[in-house]
Amino acid sequence: MELINRKADDQILVWLDLNVPKVLMVLGARQVGKTTIIKNILKSRKIKYLNLDIEVDKQLFLRTASLDPKSAMNSFSNPEILIIDEAQKLPESGLIIKGWYDSDLPVKFIMSGSSSLNLLDQSAESLTGRNIKLYLPPLLFSEILESQDWGISEINKKGIEFYKNQIDSLVFNNMVFGSYPEAVTTSTKQDYLINLVSDYLLKDVLYSGLIKEPQLIRRLLSLLAYQAGSEVSVNELSTNLGISRITINKYLDLLERTFIIFRLPAFGNNPRKEIIKSQKIYFWDTGVRNALINEFNLDINRSDIGSLWENWVVAEFAKKIFLNGNIKKMYFWRTKIGSEVDLVIKDGDGTISAFEIKWKNGRITKTFTTKYNIPVNLINKDNFTDYLL
Repeated sequence: MELINRKADDQILVWLDLNVPKVLMVLGARQVGKTTIIKNILKSRKIKYLNLDIEVDKQLFLRTASLDPKSAMNSFSNPEILIIDEAQKLPESGLIIKGWYDSDLPVKFIMSGSSSLNLLDQSAESLTGRNIKLYLPPLLFSEILESQDWGISEINKKGIEFYKNQIDSLVFNNMVFGSYPEAVTTSTKQDYLINLVSDYLLKDVLYSGLIKEPQLIRRLLSLLAYQAGSEVSVNELSTNLGISRITINKYLDLLERTFIIFRLPAFGNNPRKEIIKSQKIYFWDTGVRNALINEFNLDINRSDIGSLWENWVVAEFAKKIFLNGNIKKMYFWRTKIGSEVDLVIKDGDGTISAFEIKWKNGRITKTFTTKYNIPVNLINKDNFTDYLL
């Protein structure tokens, strides 16, 4: 598979240069390229790699854990870096790594996981104060663009308009097939995405043990796929699926923590006039969304183009924020009389930005600006590069 340079490369290199490095925890969905990026950057280093999704590696890890730390590293031929992949498959992995880390041996540790469920809740708790987290999303559009022969450097030379047709085609292809590295590089995109959803992403959801009926989570995901970018009613989902609101909320939590969806809460401080308890749901990857409903229509006039575009743009912002450690917060805004803003972003310093997202052009509400003294910017297919690149 063609290797695409990632923004996360620099973050791993910074970690490598730390005099007293903490345990690096690389988190993200399956198949987003965690193992590839780690191995590529460390190809010149002496590493030991264990994948706890493979039974032989898991048993080796457990046997080694019974040894004293120095003997454990000797059994691994004293690597410079020990990589534990799919660490969430063994809840005690964090405690084991903590013991080795605290022994001050000349070895650095990387733990990666395709689910935040156990890796964050248990391993990170064991490694409190000893870890640095790197969140790896699917590819950013800028990463995909840079991988083209006519990438960003050429665009900077000749101007965005010179490559407008190529960019438009690339964006639409990206909206339909998503940003997973192999979905970008393979010629069999549709087959890959259908297999990704069934063999990998749902595997992590079902592994939690909270889902008793696999078809139920598929039906929930299909409903969410059709409602991506809309306010989602838990009551409506509960009625449609015939399960309790409590169970729906548990499933939504599970889907969020396995990096399939993310939720935007409502922004506001006036419950009399603003919607403040609703939530919107988006997919981290529009290719996954389309695979769930088997909708790979390449007609630019497809009926869901507006909601698909909104999900794609919001996900681009979310991926950047995710990659930078979630220091910004994302919201949507709507009043009870119908004025709305698709995306509100609040920086760590309290600075707020607001965006209305339309495939073409559309009306921008003045109500938000009047209330908060913040301009609302329109993002459409003709100007999105101003905001996303």
